[in-house]
Amino acid sequence: MPEREERVRFAALLNVIFTVLELVGGFWTNSLAIFSDALHDFGDSVALIVSWLFERGAKRSPDASRTFGYQRLSLFSALFSASILIGGSIVIIFQAIPRLLNPETVNATGMVGIAITGIIFNGAGFFLLKKGESLNEKVLSWHLLEDVLGWVGILVGGVIIYFWKFYLLDPIMTIGLTVFILYSVTKSLKEAINILLQGVPKHINLEAVKQDITTISGVMGIHDIHIWSLEGETDVFTAHVILDDEALKKQPEQIKQKIKGTLIKHHIEHSTIEIENKYHCTGNICEVGHSNRNRQKNVGK
Repeated sequence: MPEREERVRFAALLNVIFTVLELVGGFWTNSLAIFSDALHDFGDSVALIVSWLFERGAKRSPDASRTFGYQRLSLFSALFSASILIGGSIVIIFQAIPRLLNPETVNATGMVGIAITGIIFNGAGFFLLKKGESLNEKVLSWHLLEDVLGWVGILVGGVIIYFWKFYLLDPIMTIGLTVFILYSVTKSLKEAINILLQGVPKHINLEAVKQDITTISGVMGIHDIHIWSLEGETDVFTAHVILDDEALKKQPEQIKQKIKGTLIKHHIEHSTIEIENKYHCTGNICEVGHSNRNRQKNVGK
């Protein structure tokens, strides 16, 4: 956790420094693409700072009020960052539309210089956060990767404007980059909402988990399965597992450990497993078991 916090803090520092340089560069070059990206980076800076603060809170230990701890603060940070990006992108699009009708002269040489600086700064932040596994770091790294790709586009656009004076390219690039950002952040926002709703994380295949567990010797069935994640990194599993009579009598704990080992292969380290027999449990499987037992009694009579 401390490493995660340090990565987010350093990325926030890089982004704040570059945002200031970018605002100056936007006025200097009269480039809407650069100025709009400065607004976008300002939103990123706010998101990174809030993320850093949330990461500090997320490392607090569980207590009587929060038995799972505070790891989901990291998830709220991801939601906040995504909201900042979406709001900023909408503003940028409305700023770019008028320039499509009335293109303005821009300083192409300045655009190229600032684009190279942007690639260096945002690239450093991206590779730093790419090392993390939490959803928060993934969302933030996407922000920075989008910025890197955006600056590559601005670099190419600056070269084209310098040689061909095609000033309409500036607002065209602005809208294109913004649409790409909206598409990317929407996917991250969807996953964050899925986790908040305690849905199965996208990196876990529920059917594969069920199949692997039911192939363990002694396991008759499994029901009431729940898989969710605290923040996109810490995955949780609960289920009722039905064992046959021999396994239930001789080795229930051994089978439970085998199940836990299987779950770890699926990136699930926190699990709660309730062992049951076919006659004393809930669900359709157990009802079948009761029906079969009653049928056998009737046949015996």
